[in-house]
Amino acid sequence: MSGARRSSGASLGPAGGADRDGVRLEVIVHPRARRNEVEVRPDGTVNVRVTAPPVDGAANRAVRDLLARMLGCARSAVEIVRGETGRHKVVRVLGLPAETIGGRLRARPGEP
Repeated sequence: MSGARRSSGASLGPAGGADRDGVRLEVIVHPRARRNEVEVRPDGTVNVRVTAPPVDGAANRAVRDLLARMLGCARSAVEIVRGETGRHKVVRVLGLPAETIGGRLRARPGEP
């Protein structure tokens, strides 16, 4: 059932939005990409392309590093809460409101 991953939700993705524990983002990771970049799809899902391979957690580290850099927050404020071993993940961002996160991700689609 292909629709099982999606549910209605916040503007930053079906994974949830904001709560007292931070902002949750639904992320689809594309490892071994040509360059590191982030794209927010119309449904709010965040596509993250990283050059790192999906080996020994390298792609997960690259996702956290890229999101932290683009959001201007500490790497420790970005955590993968679901999907450690798959492409579909839920990432929690602490310390920033959803509006700020959405604005920063949409304003800076890639890294220099």
